[in-house]
This record gives sequence, C-alpha cells and structure tokens, in this order.
Amino acid sequence: MDEDLFLEGERFEEALRREEENFKKASVREAQFAGKSYEMDPERLKVQLEGYFSRADGPGSLGDKGVSNGLKGVVAPHIDFQRGGVCYAFAHREIWERNTSRCFIIFGTAHTSMEHPFCLTRKDFTTPLGSLNSDQELIDAIQSHYPYDLFKDERVHRSEHSIEFQCIFLRHLYPEPIPLKIVPILSGSFHEAIEKGISPMDLKPIRKFIEAIHDSVLSLGRKVCYIASADLAHMGLQFGDREGIGEYGLRVLAEEDQEMLGCVERVDGDGFFSSILKDRDRRRICGLSAIYMLLQVIEAREGRLLKYGQAFTPETQSVVTFASLAFY
Repeated sequence: MDEDLFLEGERFEEALRREEENFKKASVREAQFAGKSYEMDPERLKVQLEGYFSRADGPGSLGDKGVSNGLKGVVAPHIDFQRGGVCYAFAHREIWERNTSRCFIIFGTAHTSMEHPFCLTRKDFTTPLGSLNSDQELIDAIQSHYPYDLFKDERVHRSEHSIEFQCIFLRHLYPEPIPLKIVPILSGSFHEAIEKGISPMDLKPIRKFIEAIHDSVLSLGRKVCYIASADLAHMGLQFGDREGIGEYGLRVLAEEDQEMLGCVERVDGDGFFSSILKDRDRRRICGLSAIYMLLQVIEAREGRLLKYGQAFTPETQSVVTFASLAFY
C-alpha cells in the first residue's frame, strides 16, 4: 500500500511534493476529472452534456444562439454531473441565451483548506472540448489592487473540480475557435465570520478582495459574466450528523433552502449570510463564500431561481442540495 501511495508517509509526501512542483511549473491546468466525472472523448462528452439540456426535466436543447442580453451572472452547482447535470443546464442555458460577454469571473468553492480566503491562478484551463485562457490583464489588475498574495495557495487549483466543471459547460456553449477568457478564483471558508458572529465585510481580506474586483473590472472597462460554482446543504450521517435525514426532513430542508435563496434572488448578500449565521451554518452550505462574493460584486437588479435539486443517498440517509439562479 505504501508503494501505491495509499498510506501517509515519506513516499506519499514526496510524490505529493513532485506533483505540486510540476503543477507550479506548468503553463496550463490540465482537466483532472476527464474520464472520471465526465466523458473524456469530445464527441461522447458533447452527447453527455446535450442530454442534460434535452431531458424531459431539463431546460430544452440549446438550438440557435439567443440574441437577448442583460445577464450579469449565474449560480450553478458543482456537484457531480450524474446527480446535478440538469441543474447545471438551467444556468448555462441562461448564459447561452442572455450573455454577450466572453470573459467569465468564476468563483469556485475550495474543498481544501487554504492559508488565505482566496486564491487565483494564471494558468489556462484545458478541457476535452478545448482550452479557456486566463485573463492575464484582469488577474494582474486584481492582484495589484489587493494587499495579500493571491497565489499563495495556487496548488489547490490542481485537484479542485468546482471551476473545471463550469469550464466544461462553457466550452460546450462556445466551441472553439471562439475565444473565452476566465478569472479562476477559489473561495475558501468564511467560518471565521460564522464563529465570531460578524459580517464577512468586517474581515479585511474579504472586504479588500471585493474592492479589488470592483476596481479592476471598472478600471479596465471589462464586460464580464460572473459564475458562482456552489452547492448548498450537506446533511445526514455521511456529513457527521447523529441522525439521518428522511422524507419529512427533506421537505423541511427544501423550505429552509428556499427561504435562504429568497435573499439570493433579492441580491442581498448580507441577508444571505445572516440566514446562514442564525443557525451557525447547521446545514453546511458548501457554496457560502462563492455565492456571497457573487452577490457583493455583481451589481444586478434582481435574481431568479431557475432550478432547485436534492441528491439523496438512501444508504447513508444523507443529502446534498443545489440550485441554479440567474441575475439581471
């Protein structure tokens, strides 16, 4: 097991160090989940993705490109495609129909601890459907307006799926050679604010990052579309609860989620955070930081819930909830 790196120890630490060094030197961030979470073959992947749009419970096939605009951004899930693919499709169809930008600021959710609340990478993201180039000018502008090192935790990007999954859908919407630029941002935990019972805006690293994004987008005159790659509640035995969740609990959870999402639809970042703070994040809202950041920078008039879903696992009496929303 030690030889195959299944055990912690010197061999495992050395292999991890080499992987992180190789990632640091690379100019691109390779697709980590191709052939695992989604099809590796481009044609099979297109069929897989189109299936999420065209299913009876989906938003409908893409068809011709929409000509309307006004979309400022979306919230989309980052759960695996098998359970949440249709929900992704609702958000990305809205991008297809109402977005005119080719630059996407993506707030991913970091599932690994980081030293700082946010981290960026200048690496381009590759997918089986083509690459998405990082917006070097905008990334440099954000760093220049921010007092902390946004690349300190860059290694976390190597194995994180939340940005990669949005890139897969974006390249499906806009096939090569259409140029796409992204600003890949991983958002870490806001639990310092939860523990202290304060607003995230009271924490300087968070407040300054919001200001840096505002100032950078404005100074460059950049037209952007924001994406928060975020799931919602994680409850049940699988996530450390003493009791599993049943049919009644799922209904109650849906009501609690809908109340919280009402704040998101109103583009009320403080209300959204307060709804989580009041029960000290009992539901473990995985996309808390990504959604909060989107609400603070998007400058939208209103949001609209497009789709809500629950992925229930009977064996562990556990559930993950997620949603797609659009902002105008």
